[in-house]
Amino acid sequence: MMKHFLFAAMLLMGTACCAQTTKLPKPNMQRKTLSVMEAFKQRKSTRSYSNKQLSEQDLSDLLWATIGVNRDNGNLTAPTAMNRQEIILYVFTDKEVSLYDPKTHSLTKVADGDHRDIVAGRQDFAKTAPLSLLMVADMGKFGSNNEHARWMVGTDVGIVTQNINLFCAAANLATVTRGTMDQQAIQKLLNLNENQIPVINNPVGYMNE
Repeated sequence: MMKHFLFAAMLLMGTACCAQTTKLPKPNMQRKTLSVMEAFKQRKSTRSYSNKQLSEQDLSDLLWATIGVNRDNGNLTAPTAMNRQEIILYVFTDKEVSLYDPKTHSLTKVADGDHRDIVAGRQDFAKTAPLSLLMVADMGKFGSNNEHARWMVGTDVGIVTQNINLFCAAANLATVTRGTMDQQAIQKLLNLNENQIPVINNPVGYMNE
């Protein structure tokens, strides 16, 4: 009986470890960036990154701009069809994989270790960025999985990745929107169900000077 108890306790400790939640700094609403028009002018796809890690504030501002809560009613910086908010955002770094929660502006660890390679897939340059943002479409949360629903969800994902692109352009960060990845490995690592589909990812880093 004692052995079973100890084994169960170890499992719970492991689960608690993996479920560690980190509150992010508040997004800096007075951040000095390029104007919207300048950001459009500077937006480009970059495939070379400095190995410098993003600061906590840069990460906080990036995630909030990507799909953060920007109104008291819980609506997001990225609009979604019928406000389904079906796009899930994961952050892959050299230390762990985390799930972003817009409502609490926090990251919850879902896996230990460096798994940027499965997001990079066949394109090695992508795993040189200090982090990759993975967008997963939850068709179950959307409420349908038919052709029209997938088209709408695809539009929603496109809006989220464009938020990343424009923020990076405005804040002098480097990124590129990618569809290449090892979907099966990602689904296994994140324990996704059949209605949760990895769609697009963006490696993000500082400019490689």
